[in-house]
Amino acid sequence: MITDRLRSIQSSYGDHTPTLVAVSKKQSDEKIIEALDAGLRIFGENRVQEAQSRWTHRRAPYPDLDLHLIGPLQTNKVKDAVQLFDCIHTVDREKLARAIHTHAPDMPCFIQVNVGDEPQKSGIARDNVNAFHTFCIDLGLNIIGLMCIPPNDDNSAPHYEWMRDKARDLKLPHLSMGMSRDYETALHYGATHIRIGSKLFGARE
Repeated sequence: MITDRLRSIQSSYGDHTPTLVAVSKKQSDEKIIEALDAGLRIFGENRVQEAQSRWTHRRAPYPDLDLHLIGPLQTNKVKDAVQLFDCIHTVDREKLARAIHTHAPDMPCFIQVNVGDEPQKSGIARDNVNAFHTFCIDLGLNIIGLMCIPPNDDNSAPHYEWMRDKARDLKLPHLSMGMSRDYETALHYGATHIRIGSKLFGARE
């Protein structure tokens, strides 16, 4: 089943092939095994502790695993996070940037942007992205792109267009944007990383 869903997703890629981050949070072991058997190796998790229990013992049998943290990261979890994950998509404040740089200065990171200015969501406000990017670069953090989660009830296209333009302005090569409901729109605006959960795994049990 996952193999068929994966093919369906891949058939809509168009002119360029993005990095598909399979959102494995809260998925059963059976579905994780099915995804691995389908050849998937890039997975996204929201919580450090949950990811540790799911993936630590799979590192040896699957040495090509590529684990991405796509949920909020507390500074007291940074040391554990950088030991497990290969990429962090949610850098959103100076204290966190400093902590990541202290423990893993070469860790590939995305700056999370709060494109909808939603108080309940993490992320740097649009007006502050340039200054925060400068802070991270001056610090020596390995910033490779921008990430966002648009408001659920908004048209994603204008948000993704803004993200594309901002990444170009900052000369950042990567954009982490697009989920199951709108990844095709994100691809149209240059997403290099799409975070797919339900469209790949089906509804969570």
